[in-house]
Amino acid sequence: MSEGRTGNFVVLKFGGTSVSSLERWETIAAVVERRIAEGVKPVIVCSALSGVSNLLENLVDEAAKGRHEELLLELKARHRALAEEMDLSFEVVLGPDFEELERLALGASLVREVSARLHARMLAFGEIMCTRLGAAYLEKTGRGIAWMDARDCLQTACKHTITDRRRFLSATCETEALPGLQEKFRSLAESAILTQGFIARDADGETVLLGRGGSDTSAAYFAAALEARRCEIWTDVPGVFTANPNQVPGARLIRSLDYEEAQEITSTGAKVLHPNCINSLHKSGIPLHVRCTERPELESTTISSAAREGGAYLKAISSKRGVLLISMEDVNMWRQAGFLADVFAPFKHHGLSIDLVSTSETNVTVSLDAAPDALDARTIEALKADLEPLCDVRLIGPCALVSLVGRNIRAILHRIGPALEVFKEKKVYLLSQAASDLNFSAVVDEEEAERLVRKLHDLLIREDAGGRLFGPTWRELHDLKAENAVSGPDAWWRMRRKELLELAKAESPRYIYDTESLERAADELAALASVGRICYAVKANNHPEILGIFESRGLCFECVSIGEIRLLLKLFPQLDRDRILFTPNFAPKSEYAEGLSTGVNVTLDNLYPLQTWPELFKGREIFVRLDPGQGRGHHKHVHTAGAQSKFGVSPLQIEEFAARAAEAGGKVVGLHAHTGSGILTSENWSEEALFLAETAARFPDVRVLDLGGGLGVPEKPGQTPLDLAAVDESLQKIRRAYPQFELWLEPGRFLVAHAGVLLTTVTQTKEKGERRFVGVDAGMNSLVRPMMYGSYHEIVNLSRLEEGPPVVADVVGPICESGDTFGFSRRLDEPREGDVMLVAVAGAYGRAMSSEYNVRPPAGEVMLEKR
Repeated sequence: MSEGRTGNFVVLKFGGTSVSSLERWETIAAVVERRIAEGVKPVIVCSALSGVSNLLENLVDEAAKGRHEELLLELKARHRALAEEMDLSFEVVLGPDFEELERLALGASLVREVSARLHARMLAFGEIMCTRLGAAYLEKTGRGIAWMDARDCLQTACKHTITDRRRFLSATCETEALPGLQEKFRSLAESAILTQGFIARDADGETVLLGRGGSDTSAAYFAAALEARRCEIWTDVPGVFTANPNQVPGARLIRSLDYEEAQEITSTGAKVLHPNCINSLHKSGIPLHVRCTERPELESTTISSAAREGGAYLKAISSKRGVLLISMEDVNMWRQAGFLADVFAPFKHHGLSIDLVSTSETNVTVSLDAAPDALDARTIEALKADLEPLCDVRLIGPCALVSLVGRNIRAILHRIGPALEVFKEKKVYLLSQAASDLNFSAVVDEEEAERLVRKLHDLLIREDAGGRLFGPTWRELHDLKAENAVSGPDAWWRMRRKELLELAKAESPRYIYDTESLERAADELAALASVGRICYAVKANNHPEILGIFESRGLCFECVSIGEIRLLLKLFPQLDRDRILFTPNFAPKSEYAEGLSTGVNVTLDNLYPLQTWPELFKGREIFVRLDPGQGRGHHKHVHTAGAQSKFGVSPLQIEEFAARAAEAGGKVVGLHAHTGSGILTSENWSEEALFLAETAARFPDVRVLDLGGGLGVPEKPGQTPLDLAAVDESLQKIRRAYPQFELWLEPGRFLVAHAGVLLTTVTQTKEKGERRFVGVDAGMNSLVRPMMYGSYHEIVNLSRLEEGPPVVADVVGPICESGDTFGFSRRLDEPREGDVMLVAVAGAYGRAMSSEYNVRPPAGEVMLEKR
C-alpha cells in the first residue's frame, strides 16, 4: 500500500452494508487486527445499519403527523435482531438511546412539526446505536476498543448566513490537523477507536449532520485531523469502476485515480464514494483506498497524487439522475451588464449551488443536483418566482447527467460521435466540457441515460496499453469467469478440451474450427424471416471446409477481390453465379471486367468506373454502395462510412451517379450500405434499410436493399449479445413499409468468430517490477486483430483450466514489435512453459489476415469433425 504520512493512525470507514451483520463485524475485527499488527492505531468510522437512515427519515416525517409508533417498533426490531445475533442485551446496550429517541418523536408529534435542529438529533441515533452495538461486541470478544462520540471530536465551520436546513443537515467541517485530538487518541490505552460517521457538533454544541453519505466525509475529516497514513473506505464493492457494474456488467476496476479524477467521477454520479470526502484528503495529501468488506483480499482502487499520468485517456463514464435544468431566456440580455449577476443572485439567496452553465445571446441554462437535502419543490417554486421578473423561466426535468471523466478529454471527443447517434431523435439539453479538461458532460432525458452510458462504455473504454489503468471486471474479481465468460460454461472448446490439448501437442500454434458452431450460426441467420439472402463475407475466413459448409446450407457469398471469386468457382464449379456478390473497392478495371463477364453481381462504390469505363456497364445490372454518412463499430478502423472512410458513394454524389449509370446504359438493381463491424445494437440495420429505401426513389429499377454486415458478437465479459429477434422485428417493419424490396445481409464475423480458437503454447515467462509477461509461440503474424483494432479476445490456460490461484499477466508473442500482445492484465491460471493457451472468438479475421512477418509461419488450421 502506498502511504501518505508517517503518522500512526489509519482511518477505516465501514458503510451500512458492512456493519449490518455479525459476519461483517467479524470481518471488521479481522481488518482491525491486521492494521494493529502493522503498527498503526485504527480509527473505525461507522455508518448506521443498512436502511436505518431511511427509516429514521420516515420517522421524522411521520412523527410530525403523530404516526410514528410503527416505525419505532421497526427500528427496535432491526437493532434487537443484530444485538441477539451478537449475544448482547438490547436493553442494556441500546435501551437509553431508544428512550431518548422516543421522547424526541413524541415531542414532534405533539407540536406537529420537526425543526431542522430536531431532525438532525433524531437522525444521529442511527450511527450512535450502530457503534454502541459494535463496541459492545468487540469488547465482549476480547478486542480492546475505545468508543468515542464523533460530536466530541469534529466541530463544523458554522456560517450563520445559511439556512437552518443547511446548517443542521448539510454541515461542513474545516479540513485541518488537530494536534489536540491526535494527543487524545494516542493517550487512550485501547489499541483501536470506534466512532461514528455523518455527525458532528456546531459552535453552539448542537448536533449537526454532514449530509446524506456523510460517513465518507467524516472519515476524511478524521484522517485530516489525525494526519493519518491513509484512509480506507470499506464498502460492498472493491473499488471505483469504469461505469456502474449494475448498468454495465463489463465495467472494469480502476486501479488508481488522482484526487481530481476521483472528485469528477464521484461528483458526476458514481455512488461508491461521497464527493465531499475527496477534497479533504486532497488538501492533506492522504491516500484513499476503496476496499470490499465481503472480500477483503480483492484488488482495490487507490486514490492519491501519485496516480496522475501523462497523455490523454478516459477512466470512467458516469451518470447522475435527478438533475433539474432551469432555462432563463430574455432577448435583452445580450451585452446587458450585470444580467448574470442578477439572475444568479436568487440561487444564492435560496442556498442552491449551480452545477453546469450554458449561455447564448438570449439564454442561460443551468443545472441543479436534486440532492434530497438541498432541493425541494417549495424552494424551486420560490426561486422561479424570484427569477420571473428578470426573464422567462422554464424548468426541464427530470434529467440525467452523463459524463466522461479522464485526462485531456478533448483529445478523444472525436470518438463519441457514433455513440451520440442514439440521440438523433432524442434531446441533448446541455453539453459541457470542463476547462480543466477532466470531463465532458451531456444532460439528457433521465430514461435515456443508461442506454447512452452502455454505448459510450462499449465504444470508448478499451484495454489500456500498459495495464496500469484498469483491472478485472466485477465478475472476474468474484471468480465467476467460467459462468460469465464470453464463451460460457458450455462453449464447444470446453467440451472438447482433451482433443484440443492433443492437437496443440502435435503442432502449435494452430487455429481450430468447430463444424457444429458454424452450422448453428448459419441456421440462426437463415431463420431471419425478414431477410431474403445471407451472403457470407468470404474475407472473414476463406478456409475451404468452412466455405463448403455454408455453400451446402444455401448461403450466398460476398467477395471483395477477384481472387475470392476464383477460389469459390474452383471449389464449387457448379455454383450459381447469382449467389456471388462482388464488392470491390479501388480495384483495377480488369477485376470489374472479369466479374461482369463471369456473371456475378457487381457493386460500384465510386463514380470513377462510370466516368472512365462506361463501356463496361452497358446493358449490365449493377449494385451501388452508398455512404449513409456515419460509420459505426467497435474501432475506428472498422468504420466503413462517413467522410473519413474510403468506402461508398457520397450522399452528395447520388444524383450524379444515377445520371452516369443511365448514360452508360447500366441498370441499378441493388443499393448497398455498410457502416462498420462489431455492432451490437439491433436498430442499426433497420436504419440502413430506411436510408436505402428512401434513396431508391432515385433508382427506378432497384429491387434489392443490401444492408451489409457488421453483426457483432460478444468479445468481453458482460457484453450483451446482439438481439437477432429484435433485428428481425425491426426489418419486418421495413418489409411491410416497402414490400417491393428484398433485403440482403452480408455477415462474416458473426458466422465464424465463435467457431474458431487459436491454440498457442507458452514459451517463457518474465517479471519486470510489478508486471508479469507470458510469452507464447503465436504472434501478431497469426492474429493481428489485437494490435490493429485493439480487439479483446478471451484467453485461458487450457492446460490448467480453472486451477487457481490465478495470476495477472500480459500475453505476448515472439514478433519483434512492441504491439505483439494478445491481451493486457489477464487473469490466468498459473502459466508454465509448455502449457497450452487458448485464444477464444478467433474464427474471424485470424488466419485470413495472417502473414510471414519475421519469417515466422502463421498458425495452421484444423477443422474438427462433428461429435
